[in-house]
Amino acid sequence: MRLTPVFSLTIFLLLITGPLGADDGYRLWLRYDEIADSPLRKSYAKALPRVFREGDSPQLCAAEEELLLGLSGLLGHGVESTAAAPAKGLILGVLGRSTSLDGLLSAEEQASLPDGGYALIGQGKQFYIAGKDDRGALYGAFAFLRYLQRGRPLDDLHLLDGPRVKNRLLNHWDNLDGTVERGYAGFSIWNWHQLPHYLDPRYTDYARANASIGINGAVVTNVNAKAIVFRRDYLQKAAALAEVFRPYGIRIYLTARFSAPIELGGLPTADPEDAAVKKWWQDKASEIYALIPDFGGFVVKANSEGQPGPREYGRTHAQGANLLADALAPHGGIVMWRAFVYSNEEPVDRAKQAYDEFVPLDGKFRDNVMVQVKNGPIDFQPREPVHPLFGSMPHTPLAMEFQITKEYLGQGTHLVGLGKMYEEVLQTDTYAEGPGTRVADIIDGSAYGDDRLTAMAGVANIGTARNWTGNLFGQADWYTFGRLAWNPTGKAEDYFREWSQMTFPNSPTVQETAQNLLAVSHEACVNYMTPLGLHHIMGPDHHYGPGPWIKDMPRADWTSVYYHKADAEGVGFDRTKTGSDALEQYTSRFAARYESPDSCPPAFLLWYHHLPWDHKLPSGNTLWAELCYSYHAGATKVGEMLKNWKSLSGRLDQERYESVRMHLEIQEKEAKWWRDACLAYFQSFSGMPVPAELEKPTHSLEYYEGLTFPYAPGIKAKW
Repeated sequence: MRLTPVFSLTIFLLLITGPLGADDGYRLWLRYDEIADSPLRKSYAKALPRVFREGDSPQLCAAEEELLLGLSGLLGHGVESTAAAPAKGLILGVLGRSTSLDGLLSAEEQASLPDGGYALIGQGKQFYIAGKDDRGALYGAFAFLRYLQRGRPLDDLHLLDGPRVKNRLLNHWDNLDGTVERGYAGFSIWNWHQLPHYLDPRYTDYARANASIGINGAVVTNVNAKAIVFRRDYLQKAAALAEVFRPYGIRIYLTARFSAPIELGGLPTADPEDAAVKKWWQDKASEIYALIPDFGGFVVKANSEGQPGPREYGRTHAQGANLLADALAPHGGIVMWRAFVYSNEEPVDRAKQAYDEFVPLDGKFRDNVMVQVKNGPIDFQPREPVHPLFGSMPHTPLAMEFQITKEYLGQGTHLVGLGKMYEEVLQTDTYAEGPGTRVADIIDGSAYGDDRLTAMAGVANIGTARNWTGNLFGQADWYTFGRLAWNPTGKAEDYFREWSQMTFPNSPTVQETAQNLLAVSHEACVNYMTPLGLHHIMGPDHHYGPGPWIKDMPRADWTSVYYHKADAEGVGFDRTKTGSDALEQYTSRFAARYESPDSCPPAFLLWYHHLPWDHKLPSGNTLWAELCYSYHAGATKVGEMLKNWKSLSGRLDQERYESVRMHLEIQEKEAKWWRDACLAYFQSFSGMPVPAELEKPTHSLEYYEGLTFPYAPGIKAKW
């Protein structure tokens, strides 16, 4: 299979041409502009005059097409493919199936490559992209282009790499009506009304971008699922998307509504132990695989936020997940059962609920089930400690769920390098199997030394915005997530550097500035939103802007006051033995660090402790003063970020420069809003003055409490 020449030309024109000096960000990091360094460009051109592909799989054909596109752009002239292995040039193939690759790697090197792995090798006048399998060859092609985009030397090229996590997915919270749950980059890119007959070229560019960073799965429907997606006409639409994804090594997944046998099948029950229900799911799985032979499986949100589930029938999460797993198993599908649950009864501490519900079920799930766990125990807060489930279910594969969209971090407006947060979580030591058992080791399975399922999922920030993510720097979160899903022990700053070099080629100054903005922005955001372990103090419903005063909601655990518990005596949620004892859910060595305010890292102080306003911190400041300094430090840092970006005026295309500048100006304004509103509120309890050298809140507390945003993204207007 080869992509058609007309389609290749369409992609080439779409990605390479455009008004001189203009750039809308559509190309993401796949920017194959001519290399400005003439000697480097000439050395590449001399070494890579032609490409030979040995094999005809869809993935190999896609890899060759990408290489021809990329090399032609980077070298400034057309690069040919050849029907026979050249004496000089680039050879693409799969180990064990390509005679041109015989003897390229030692037996030990070949054995070290996992499925999806690749080798980039230079030998004399020839260069090789050798995949462990077809997907590996595709990933190797993108890695080779990434190598050239970053201006790396071809001398002595010998690079082996492979994914440490088997399933690397984007979770789209996209609805069938075209809206996106918490979508801050426009509407859904999936046009279900026009599928399967109209295939937007954007679908192919989406697949290319994901393959370039190793993502191999796409969940295209919202976790708040609709049963209609299992109707045959919608399955045909999904099959059309799967056909687009397949050459790029991406499997399609769907979210399963647990009550589908009732709503779509007309059954009186969805009880997982009911024989008719079991048969309905088995028949539905067979129907799906007849249309989509490489279908990935189901993601399920059950018994959470109104979604139906097995507990309505007195059954466990394991019984519910196993029902679906048994239906998928004959076809090779998997179930990712989300652990984001909380009961209808209001808890003492919502942070404890997932652990309480899932740990007793450890070892009771089928082998093709993964429990998908958010990085923290509440809900994608700017900073959370790791979820207690990591390290607490040794007999059950756990999938990491990160957000790429920024539901609680300024949404589509703020520049926040989430890679730093991902790394912080992945590098956390759980002590689950002794010291040094990082979350990353649990996610990639190495902590347990078996061949279990592994997965990392990211809630996608993609929409119909021309640059895909709305905020240009949101692209870096997508990119960094993919790179860390491939290697969860990687370093965020390395991936920030890669993204910056490929997104702003030919300008080291712009690259360095962009990389630095990503490196400092997450800590800045935490400081101006939720410093010292504060959490869940955003506005209601839309989750936009500060709302530490929120208290009148249908459930206590939907309010802010439930979490910060500010009063005249102090502030913070006591999760030690004298409080909710949430620390008991972690290993003893982990908990020991947080049990005392004296040893607890300041970043999580108020997450685990309710402390007096005049409590002295290691910095010498009182808790109140430290809170004031932290809020101001965050807002000040955003001002510095804006100043640094403005220094780039004239150094890159005007369109992207202005887009980032305007977003940073909004972020600076809103960082001050967060700072002033929160300090005005907490000061009403502390009764202590803001340190004299710091700026005081601009308005009264009543002013901030009176602000309303009925049409903010993420809220259904009531007016």
